[in-house]
Amino acid sequence: MKFKHLENPTVSDAFDLIDEGLRRKATILIFTSCKAIYEGRAISELGFGERIIMIKPDGSFLIHQERKTEPVNWQPPKSRTRVLIKDEKLLLESYRRTPREHLEVEIKKIHFLNYSLIEDYEDLEIAGYEKDLGDMLMKKPHLIEPGFKITNREYSTEHGFIDILGKDLDGNLVVVELKARVIGVNAVRQIRRYLSDFEDKNNTKLTDLIEDLGVKKKKIRGILVAPKIDEDAKELIEEEGIEFKSIEPPRHFKRDKVVTLDSF
Repeated sequence: MKFKHLENPTVSDAFDLIDEGLRRKATILIFTSCKAIYEGRAISELGFGERIIMIKPDGSFLIHQERKTEPVNWQPPKSRTRVLIKDEKLLLESYRRTPREHLEVEIKKIHFLNYSLIEDYEDLEIAGYEKDLGDMLMKKPHLIEPGFKITNREYSTEHGFIDILGKDLDGNLVVVELKARVIGVNAVRQIRRYLSDFEDKNNTKLTDLIEDLGVKKKKIRGILVAPKIDEDAKELIEEEGIEFKSIEPPRHFKRDKVVTLDSF
């Protein structure tokens, strides 16, 4: 199930759903009356009021009031969150060790609560650089590696569009995912899903593609192409057997149409 939702849940039901969402690494959203106490780089206390709490799979913990774009209290990615019941009250705790920070939220009333298993692997593209990177590689596939031949672009699979499909010098099928910015773990998970599509023996569409291209079935390679890769993603690609190629996208901005105030 991709999501679960509760309205006016009991303390016990809310605990179960939040705990399940945390274990499943879901995005959790809570409309609640709560108070918050923070200890870390400073000390702060926020009295009871109605707020939106968002807990993300990367560890981010955000408390939003009805005004302003920034959260009134927050914890950054890689924080740890737990839910507990103490003296018949529901508590949320978010903490990290370095630097030492602790955010405790006491829940008075939950109006609604849900969690969602969100699949989103795209980074914000400021100036269309990812498309430009693809255009450049279509003209110069050897930048990926000598002898590389591109067979398909924007190939559709169950999990989305593969940026580039091709063959290496040994006739192996190569799945290429392009990113114009620093690669994180989401990009690794994205290409891993694409590779799993080709490993599915029941997927006749992809089996036929492999035969049509005349590539070898014994090895399917995955290559992530981007300017840089962060340490977490580097560790993950080693575990998954995925390759990384550092290529800078062309740094220019293309517009088909200039939007002005007169356009509205």
